[in-house]
Amino acid sequence: MSSGKYDFDSRIDRTGTACEKWDDLKINFGREDLLPFWVADMDFRSAPEITEALRERVEFGVFGYPSEQMETYREAVANWERRRHGWGVSLDEVGLMPGVITGLSVALCELTAPGDGVVIQSPIYPPFFREITHNGRKVVENPLAETDKGYVMDLDHLRSVLTPDVKAILLCSPHNPVARVWKKEELQDLGRLCVEHDIAVICDEIHQDLIYSDAKHIPLSLACPELEGRMVTLAAPSKTFNIAGLRASAWIARDREIYRRLHSAFRRFHLGGINMFGLAALEAAYNRCEAWLDALMEYLEKNRDTVEKFLASRLPRVKLKHPEGTYIFWLDFRDYSFEQKELMDVLVNRAGVAMNNGVPFGRMGEGFARLNIGCPRSQLEAGLDRLADAFGKL
Repeated sequence: MSSGKYDFDSRIDRTGTACEKWDDLKINFGREDLLPFWVADMDFRSAPEITEALRERVEFGVFGYPSEQMETYREAVANWERRRHGWGVSLDEVGLMPGVITGLSVALCELTAPGDGVVIQSPIYPPFFREITHNGRKVVENPLAETDKGYVMDLDHLRSVLTPDVKAILLCSPHNPVARVWKKEELQDLGRLCVEHDIAVICDEIHQDLIYSDAKHIPLSLACPELEGRMVTLAAPSKTFNIAGLRASAWIARDREIYRRLHSAFRRFHLGGINMFGLAALEAAYNRCEAWLDALMEYLEKNRDTVEKFLASRLPRVKLKHPEGTYIFWLDFRDYSFEQKELMDVLVNRAGVAMNNGVPFGRMGEGFARLNIGCPRSQLEAGLDRLADAFGKL
């Protein structure tokens, strides 16, 4: 059943709509007849309030330059952080931008210098690797530690790699792909190390709203106020409200000098604004769509529970550390002892599903694939059945 008045059960045909997730299957997997569980967007319609806001803009019919001075959009971001996460962000600490990866790249350029080392906690969202190297910095991996209860930060290893040329860390909170929601104590332990070693922090909190009932997201700045003089937070309504195609994101810097530097850099590269449809969607999402998000999380949590129960009963050799947030899960196929190429061949050509290859997420990705559960439950169950049919014969 759907959650309340919102319909998350209907399967929507997205093919032929310039949709990467469905229309790029042939390019990325060699076949078009797959069920897609890869790109991190959801197969749900966005909240009706967002659609209505966009309809009003279309019907107005004039699409000139949007004002960058209107405070209502930044105010929507600040109010959301205060209301949803208890983080007292003020209007003049918020900036707007087209995307979180855009913000990551700009922040790297402003908070580090060419040749500096930048820490990432792998397995990690692949663009983290790319943006570091494309901007002339060096990747320093601090792999997460795998425990029986889930992944944790390996701070002992982090201490060992914090040489004088390491100047920043890219933190993913909540973490993509292992679906950890970091506890306050974990963030504080990390924060103390960053202060001790004079490390800047670029914190990607794009999944901050996608939290299950057994976890709680705490903004890094709220957990570690002592970091505010050396950090920037990146956020967006894109994952939360399934509006990634509208390119609407925000950055938050509480330190005035960091804010000034980032604001100047965004303007220098003409990246300091959002198109008018993105602005309309962002404002509607943060001001009027909290009930839709609550219903979404109820639905996604049942999807999560479905996956965990299914694996335990029908695919016990496929392991999954209990997800605390996000709708993208890190499935462990290592018990089958496949080479990665063979694993992907089984997923694509025997199971008929498209999942993200684990290897681009870092050296810890061998034997893993990422599963997107942001879809109607019937679609998810069909994909799980395909996995069971393929792997049950091996």
